Amino acid sequence: MTEKIRVVARNRRARHDYHIIESIEMGLVLVGSEIKSIRAGKVSLVGAYAQFDDDLELWVYGMHIAEYPEARDNHEPERKRKLLAHSKELKKIRRKVEEKGITLVALDVHISVGGRAKIQIGLCKGKTKYDKRSDMADRDSKRRIDAVLKHSLRES
Repeated sequence: MTEKIRVVARNRRARHDYHIIESIEMGLVLVGSEIKSIRAGKVSLVGAYAQFDDDLELWVYGMHIAEYPEARDNHEPERKRKLLAHSKELKKIRRKVEEKGITLVALDVHISVGGRAKIQIGLCKGKTKYDKRSDMADRDSKRRIDAVLKHSLRES
């Protein structure tokens, strides 16, 4: 039996607003009530991004994890959370971020096979209005072609 990861939250807006160059999976430093809320699906990634501090530590900002109602000591829903990765990987990411126009955006939060909460961070470049319109036109034309093919298959 093959076990799969369970995606808890996805940042759909990120795929619309950015070209995703590369995506990286990282661990999250959480407190007990946060992991309980994540497993219950009470997490939002709208506007979430990652940023380096003065040291070589990566933090995620803007990720909302709702308070867990049964917890005695609850967490701050909008607090910054530390991301876990190997130092070599962090140095590589920092070099890429220092390039012009590269941003770290949270793409999704999921529960791994081992039961740990992971976040997928995307190295992204912003899309222009033209890029967004062109993507929408491509999706629309693909949808029309699929509808015509489906209709022609039903008739034959």
